[in-house]
Amino acid sequence: MSSVSSMATVILVTGGSRSGKSDYARLRGEALEGARAFVATCPVVDEETAERIRRHQQERSPDVWDTIEEPVKLKEVILGADNYSVVLVDCLTLWINNLLHEAYMSGDAVSEDYVVSRANELLEACSTHHGTVIFVTNEVGWGIVPENALARQYRDLVGRCNRVLSAAAHEVVLVAAGIPLVLKKREP
Repeated sequence: MSSVSSMATVILVTGGSRSGKSDYARLRGEALEGARAFVATCPVVDEETAERIRRHQQERSPDVWDTIEEPVKLKEVILGADNYSVVLVDCLTLWINNLLHEAYMSGDAVSEDYVVSRANELLEACSTHHGTVIFVTNEVGWGIVPENALARQYRDLVGRCNRVLSAAAHEVVLVAAGIPLVLKKREP
């Protein structure tokens, strides 16, 4: 497991679908001083996702947030975010989906070891950042075991990514029914 070294404060915000985690993360980022970047990982794949993206964009003031749309190259975004005091990545769950899709399109496989490696790359990038990096993710393993292998693999990969990030994060917040519950907090 990687640990974040001296520079960035890393906050992981997790919860179920529609739990309020994105709102919490956005408000948490807005409470911090300095320039803010919102890193959106959701690609537009249909009308429903386009509508979701539009609603999220309306919630973010362009006077407060610069939006960076990047579905896969999160490490590079964080490494290039020197002008931002706050970097909010929403969300890791879609990032894992995008990694799976990219691998599928190129005929490659995605293993838990691969996801651990990519998550550790994110943490290494965070160690060079001077501000706060907030990651949003879902808890996808709390429901029924999916009936198909790909859905089970996705659930497992997201769970593994969440474990790697939470082990190194300075703070982990679970949002349930709109209520933030601090699971872990340590000084950077």
